[in-house]
Amino acid sequence: MSSPAEYYKSLPPISKAYGTLCFFTTVLVQLQILHPLFLYLDYPLVFKKFEIWRLLTSFFFLAPFSMKFGIRLLMIARYGVMLEKGAFDKRTADFLWMMIFGAISLLSFYLPWAMLLLDVIFGSSLMPGLLGIMVGHLYYFFAVLHPLATGKSYLKTPKWVHKIVARFRIGMQANSPVRPPANGNSGSGVFRGRSYRLNQ
Repeated sequence: MSSPAEYYKSLPPISKAYGTLCFFTTVLVQLQILHPLFLYLDYPLVFKKFEIWRLLTSFFFLAPFSMKFGIRLLMIARYGVMLEKGAFDKRTADFLWMMIFGAISLLSFYLPWAMLLLDVIFGSSLMPGLLGIMVGHLYYFFAVLHPLATGKSYLKTPKWVHKIVARFRIGMQANSPVRPPANGNSGSGVFRGRSYRLNQ
């Protein structure tokens, strides 16, 4: 069994640096040298008061020393190292780029616009992305918004599509009519049978 120092030396560079930063940020908070309120991400403080360090420091404070902190640091040590030594072996720059790219979160509503921005950055044609956004908006308007406002639906799924799905038993059909039981009883059949009066 290797010593903790040998294990630390064997860690790949990005996971080692990130885990170390997380550990020492938590130590500084625990020793009350840093306050957690100076670390969290708050966009008004970043853009109005130019506290731009918050864009980075929010990723380094995992939690105060606790079981939660230990589990999070262990996840970095386990899965970060596994990724860096496995899928990103000898590709440190790619792993760092994946970490940076993964740090950016956005609502799914903005994903098409983010993809369009990537098209601009990489010099691709904008027309396919713009057409996709336009078609998506048109579909949403005619399938959801217009029927809610007027009660008329112009984009109903054709019956032949429902028949194909039913024929091949693909997934579930939310719109399929439910047939009543043959004997005319609308119950589920769970409580059928003889009944006995209680408290006699």
